[in-house]
Amino acid sequence: MQWASLLLLAGLCSLSQAQYDEDSQWWFQYLRSQQSTYYDPYDPYPYEPSDPYPYGVEEGPAYAYGSPSPPEPRDCPQECDCPPNFPTAMYCDNRNLKYLPFVPSRMKYVYFQNNQISSIQEGVFDNATGLLWIALHGNQITSDKVGRRVFSKLRHLERLYLDHNNLTRMPGPLPRSLRELHLDHNQISRVPNNALEGLENLTALYLQHNEIQEVGSSMRGLRSLILLDLSYNHLRRVPDGLPSALEQLYLEHNNVFTVPDSYFRGSPKLLYVRLSHNSLTNNGLSTNTFNSSSLLELDLSYNQLQKIPPVNTNLENLYLQGNRINEFSISSFCTVVDVMNFSKLQVLRLDGNEIKRSAMPVDAPLCLRLASLIEI
Repeated sequence: MQWASLLLLAGLCSLSQAQYDEDSQWWFQYLRSQQSTYYDPYDPYPYEPSDPYPYGVEEGPAYAYGSPSPPEPRDCPQECDCPPNFPTAMYCDNRNLKYLPFVPSRMKYVYFQNNQISSIQEGVFDNATGLLWIALHGNQITSDKVGRRVFSKLRHLERLYLDHNNLTRMPGPLPRSLRELHLDHNQISRVPNNALEGLENLTALYLQHNEIQEVGSSMRGLRSLILLDLSYNHLRRVPDGLPSALEQLYLEHNNVFTVPDSYFRGSPKLLYVRLSHNSLTNNGLSTNTFNSSSLLELDLSYNQLQKIPPVNTNLENLYLQGNRINEFSISSFCTVVDVMNFSKLQVLRLDGNEIKRSAMPVDAPLCLRLASLIEI
């Protein structure tokens, strides 16, 4: 009986041990399966879920995104975010960075804005020559710390944002593929004639809020340029020749005192010209200066004009407030006044001058029959 009890006890112990071993193996397998979801530094896409990634990024110039995932060491710098659902974009903005991190070769859009970056070292983009956009605005970059040929190898680059920095010179050489160049809010003092050489695809150039005193003929070769902003500088002269494709020209808040005769005729597509807050006088203008049939809007406010300069009958908006104009000359709008000849002007502002409403000639309503607003 004792032997039977001992054999029964031994059998139970053996069964219990076997069950324990089986449970143990299951537990180890469970742990191993759980470890497969942990971050693996050697896996290039360790967090690629089946559901859409929780980043709110759309293809294009989107800056907003959700909470960052753990960085992928070999595929994305630790300082940045590289959303899997937008694999060609790298977001390194607003992180107090003082240097430019490594850029993976697959990147096309990189955002480094609003940091403390002071230099763009030579070769920093050599690994990612397919870049389309580079955003470096809102940093502390100085001209003497920009690599001489740092952008020259980027043959697909379309948009370059270097505004709101401490640049004192034009960067270059720049790739021919460039379409938009943002250099506003810097300390650039001049634009050499060869600074924009070869940029035949450039459509928009932003140079406002600098210290530019001279532009010369640097704009002539920009045959695709549509928008040129040189406002808030120290220009005394307008650029020597404008691109033929130009549609928008912004020169307000400078020291320009003269515009050559027929200056705008070389730009037959020009629609908008702003020359407010300059030093223009009637002596610095000829009778054909603003006689451009393509112009729709002309802003000459806050200058030193004493007479209304002649404009084309196709002009729709004319701003002359804040001058010294003391007479209303209808010939400035209509050379001939009759039923068939009239101005297309819709808005005319003459407030803040030395002229009174009673000075309007009797034939003004016939010439300016389309005007919806005349401020005197």
